[in-house]
Amino acid sequence: MTSIYDVLRRPILTEKSTHQYLKLNQYVFEVALDANKPAIKNAVQTLFDVKVEKVSTIVMPAKRSRRSQSRRVLVRRSAYKKAIVTLAPGDTIRAFEGVR
Repeated sequence: MTSIYDVLRRPILTEKSTHQYLKLNQYVFEVALDANKPAIKNAVQTLFDVKVEKVSTIVMPAKRSRRSQSRRVLVRRSAYKKAIVTLAPGDTIRAFEGVR
């Protein structure tokens, strides 16, 4: 990895992640597969100007599914790495907040 912009890929916005940032002050990102916890912490602190307390990472496995028309065709969705970032109390990331 060459820069902090290569570490974070996109925010993950689901019902569970919305609950996490509203109640638990945790934000969920898809990150590069070779990113480690110190690199993720550094990227979030630099890009969003917040204090990160904890970083948890999970590698989500690849999934297979079948096409509806032809049951023989298998489609494979690739694996990705997810990071759950816990911020210090009082810090927020405005990109997740939406329009107020």
